[in-house]
Amino acid sequence: MFITCADSRIVTAAITGAEPGALFELRTAGNVIPAYELHRPTSEMATIEFAVVQLGVSEIVVCGHSHCGAVMALNGAAIDHLPAMRGWLGEQRPRPAESDPALRAEGQEHVRAQLERLLAYPFVAERVERGELRVHGWFYDIETGAVSACDEHAFLPL
Repeated sequence: MFITCADSRIVTAAITGAEPGALFELRTAGNVIPAYELHRPTSEMATIEFAVVQLGVSEIVVCGHSHCGAVMALNGAAIDHLPAMRGWLGEQRPRPAESDPALRAEGQEHVRAQLERLLAYPFVAERVERGELRVHGWFYDIETGAVSACDEHAFLPL
């Protein structure tokens, strides 16, 4: 399963080398994974549940990217004219922006936050604990095409 931003510059087959139809994809504004709340189900929750429980995917990649509009909004870009987007991002943790206009560090931190949310889904946590599912955080740099993977301390080139 590949969870990424709705941004059309993210071409999953080009990033992964996967054949068409080989990846179960979930695209959300800003690759946001909503909190797991059964009393407030979302399309994203249902899609993740279907992939993990029904299809039995063995790997999930959460992939963020540079120049992400959602990350820009989380770091102070005005989105008052986008009330649905503001509501969607409202639960996220905003961070003060650094000097990089591509917001790479902020985007990577955003990926970490989404991984944390994903690992709080009970069926994900159970399968990770049993060794049946692996979860990865990736970051795609739109300017260079470089992809890096999250480890405990940093994002390292793949």
